[in-house]
Parts: sequence; structure tokens; C-alpha cells
Amino acid sequence: MTRFQIELPDDMAVELQRRAEGEGITVSRLIVDLLQGDAGEAVNAWPEGFFERVAGAWQGEPLERPSQPYFEERDKL
Repeated sequence: MTRFQIELPDDMAVELQRRAEGEGITVSRLIVDLLQGDAGEAVNAWPEGFFERVAGAWQGEPLERPSQPYFEERDKL
């Protein structure tokens, strides 16, 4: 196997460690899984309950689209 050494912001390293511990795997295994797409689907997916929290959540005045201006006439090249 090839070994890589990378530098990460501290908060990102803490998050990787937390996720790896939560899944009961090493940080190296988590990174490999993310790169292979095994865990990447969850990373790119909508968070659980996202649509239930945001759908219909706007409680301000109804949004209205103003009339659109006509396109400007431009000289032909």
C-alpha cells in the first residue's frame, strides 16, 4: 500500500476522527471509503429530515416575481 501524508485544518481533522469513531473504523479507512464512494453517497445526500424541515417553511409575505424588462437591442457584429 502507498502511504500519504496530508495537512488538514484542525476542525476538519476533529470531524474525521469523530466520524471514524462513530462508525468504529480508523480515519484511514473512513478516507478510503469516502474516496471509493462507499460513504460518499451519504456525504452528498440531503441530510435526514431536510425536506420535512424546509418544505413550506417560508412564513413571510408571499414571494412575487416582478415583471421582467425587455432585452436590450444590441448592434450586430
